[in-house]
Amino acid sequence: MITVTPETFRLAQTFTIARGSKTAAHVLTVAITRGGITGRGECVPYARYGETLESVTAQIMALPADMTRESLQQALPPGAARNAVDCALWDHAAKAAGRRVWDLAGLPAPGPKTTAFTLSLDTPANMHAAAAANAHRPILKIKLGTPDDMPRLEAVRAGAPNATLIIDANEGWTPEVYANLAPHLVAAGVALVEQPLPAGADGMLAEMARPLPVCADEACFDRASLPGLVGKYDLINIKLDKTGGLTEALATRDMALQMGFGVMVGCMVGTSLAMAPAVLLAQGAAYTDLDGPLLLAEDRNDPLAYDADGVHPPEAKLWG
Repeated sequence: MITVTPETFRLAQTFTIARGSKTAAHVLTVAITRGGITGRGECVPYARYGETLESVTAQIMALPADMTRESLQQALPPGAARNAVDCALWDHAAKAAGRRVWDLAGLPAPGPKTTAFTLSLDTPANMHAAAAANAHRPILKIKLGTPDDMPRLEAVRAGAPNATLIIDANEGWTPEVYANLAPHLVAAGVALVEQPLPAGADGMLAEMARPLPVCADEACFDRASLPGLVGKYDLINIKLDKTGGLTEALATRDMALQMGFGVMVGCMVGTSLAMAPAVLLAQGAAYTDLDGPLLLAEDRNDPLAYDADGVHPPEAKLWG
């Protein structure tokens, strides 16, 4: 039996990126019950990819009750619906076997991973205050993507002088804006820039100088998208809601590394249930950005542990 439940989790504060703002995480929780055992998964339907809570629910409810991880890969395209079902099936398999997911997947036991913490797009003064409040964190990810971003970057760097900075433009710049900003990003000690140009209109990245590493986010989904990123990007951001679950995400990670891409493992704004399988994926990644629960005012029962060592693998009560 498959059930799909929409749930809302309040954010600790308004979260803003170049495309808009949100005050809550709207997620779908999928539960698959077989033989008296229930496995769970979570997804975040994303309007950027044409998804809604209703459309994703319809995709899931149309699946046959005996769906397997293998048949699921052909039944649904990459995206939120397949992600929640795939992760629920992994969770069910682990519970049924009485083993942890990483054992079933043939992966080493995971450990904690240092994660980036995201500062949402705001005025320079507010971003300076947010940076100062989080200056103890080793990696800060800054949401930018407007023509007037330099004062924001300078404010964040002043507020957190020792943090590693990642910039996420969320497709918000033009080639001209990015070309002008890039040297300043380097001078400010930025380590990485995510998706500076719109996906599908990013061909200029192959022709422009890349003075700092560029990571594909909206331009990267699964293995099929990787060949089109060669020559334009240095890293890829793998998110379970884009690959359509842990199964494809692991394969995408392996193929990306073989092709010479660096790997970041990221997330939508979701709960610990959504982050849990991504912690497995993040083992060995160059960058981990699994801060979704840190942005929430409320989370799941038995949530992931976050401390000075980073985000820890899930306890079996939560997932896997």
